[in-house]
Amino acid sequence: MDETQTPAFHIRDVPIYGDAILAPMDGYSDWPFRSLCRALGSAMSYTEFVKVEKILSKSKQPAKKLYFEEGERPVTFQLYGDDPDTIVEAALRVQDLGPDIIDINMGCPAKSIADRGAGVGMMKTPLKIARTFQKLTARLKVPVTGKIRLGWDNCKSYKLVARIVEENGGSLIALHGRTKEQSYSGHANWDAIAEVKVSVKIPVIGNGDVKTVADIARMRQYTGCDAVMIGRAAIANPWIFSGLDREQVSPKLLQETVQGHLEKSVLFYGEEDGQRLFRKYAVQYLLMQSLSRETRKRILQKNPAGEFLKMVNEIYAAV
Repeated sequence: MDETQTPAFHIRDVPIYGDAILAPMDGYSDWPFRSLCRALGSAMSYTEFVKVEKILSKSKQPAKKLYFEEGERPVTFQLYGDDPDTIVEAALRVQDLGPDIIDINMGCPAKSIADRGAGVGMMKTPLKIARTFQKLTARLKVPVTGKIRLGWDNCKSYKLVARIVEENGGSLIALHGRTKEQSYSGHANWDAIAEVKVSVKIPVIGNGDVKTVADIARMRQYTGCDAVMIGRAAIANPWIFSGLDREQVSPKLLQETVQGHLEKSVLFYGEEDGQRLFRKYAVQYLLMQSLSRETRKRILQKNPAGEFLKMVNEIYAAV
């Protein structure tokens, strides 16, 4: 990415070059995958979300999830919790690791998270959101942002929450145009993204139903959003950040990407875990729908790294 170009927008004082960003996804936006997407053109890196209580405990999990390299900047750490003071304490601690931005997840629909008042559960308590952002922006040096959904089916509070984030010092709002109950089903509501864009002055990122390169421009034009966040579609097609739809990806490019991702995964997690965690991506890269059940089973089985890569190449050649 040519950073001599004019930034697409700023998150407070952090320039963002580009209008397509890999969404933070639990279990997928780990360092090997998000750094790969950043190299392919994702405009910034969001970590997987991290529970604030884990940060304040002696767990080693947060350090792994929050690892990044300088070339990935700007880097956003995403946290979640349900208590403003605990969120602030955790944010202050991870700020020392050097992120460019800290983001609060207010959109996760998982029952175990939302039902305890975290994730999208926070959207039912707008005063708590106000206190959280007020405290965070008063004490942190880096910009603070929020990722939300529409809310719950019976309480669509997205416009209110977006204004609260802005009024309490937040520097950006990212909106997934679905409710908690929709989870990842049905159609994303782009009209809601457009409503938020005209109701706040801070940058707005739109999220939901961006599956092709053309969808990036289409969402931006329809909603006026500053950038587009891509989640599930990027797992099978990280090349979308390079302006390529899946059918445009050459065999050579796919082979190079698969090999590079596997090497990063093994480097980061070790031989056994690196291979195991990479398999779910390999199935997606090879277009799972076109593979037989037997082939999918082969990919998901344990193999030495050299044999695994050879098998993946053979399967791709056959596909």
